Amino acid sequence: MFSFFKKKQSDSDQLKNDGRESAIASSELTDSTAAESAEEVETELSIHPSSTIPKEQMYVLRFLNNELPPLKANQLSLSGIEWDEQPEGLAVSAFVRNSVEKGIQLGKVPLLLINEKNEVKARHEFNLAEIGEIPAKSSRPWTFIFPASSIEKQVGLEKENWTLAFDLTSKEHKLDLADSWKEVLPEAEQEKLQQIVEQLGDPGKNELNFTGLQARRAEDGTFHVTVLIRNGYDRSINIEQLPLQVLDSHKKIIAEGQFNVGNLEIKANTTKPWSFIFPKELLKNETPDLSRWSVHVKSN
Repeated sequence: MFSFFKKKQSDSDQLKNDGRESAIASSELTDSTAAESAEEVETELSIHPSSTIPKEQMYVLRFLNNELPPLKANQLSLSGIEWDEQPEGLAVSAFVRNSVEKGIQLGKVPLLLINEKNEVKARHEFNLAEIGEIPAKSSRPWTFIFPASSIEKQVGLEKENWTLAFDLTSKEHKLDLADSWKEVLPEAEQEKLQQIVEQLGDPGKNELNFTGLQARRAEDGTFHVTVLIRNGYDRSINIEQLPLQVLDSHKKIIAEGQFNVGNLEIKANTTKPWSFIFPKELLKNETPDLSRWSVHVKSN
């Protein structure tokens, strides 16, 4: 799991963290509303439950963790340990630190590897759910593999004073088309969708909303609705079941029903178009006025 143990154990002078600390407010990546404070928080070493680490390696990890500076309350941090070249890319080991009063589970998050000159060496999205829940006030070591395709070859990287950081610049809201849509939708139509997303602007922070795009009654009596699912969170949201309700301009119900969408992922700060088909028995109005309509998630 960790590439640095043999080197660091063979030379006591090397027993140190080579990377710098990079901390952000926990609210940037989670639902937490607690603000940073001047309170200093020490983070206790936490090992992933499925990891088996020999005694001598635990000694190294404990030593390195004890060398870390305290965090402010309600922060998330990445503290670099060491990086190493591997055939598949760059293996970057770091402590993922949580100074919040509760455990935190992260999702897909883009990370940056920045050299000592503050130049971006690599950028890649990682599924931080693999790390598991990071307990309150804890520090979990992990190794991130930046694939070769994510690395800027012309940018140098020294062994010390580099930084692993959360990429918050990726917050620009974007269109995200499922592969099945890309395969059948002409490029011109994809560009139109992109323009619509830009015209709508960003959804509210920490908001998931649904914007109606197209609605029609098919010849077989079914009712087809295409909506834009807009994710204003800085993390991906997975939807399994969706109870939808379509209203006309007078707020009267046109159709309603619950859809099982499997595991539909709406990536952080993206808009994903998706279509839903209401069977004709779920229609409340056989001749709806579609001059103006809206779609909502039906509350229980």
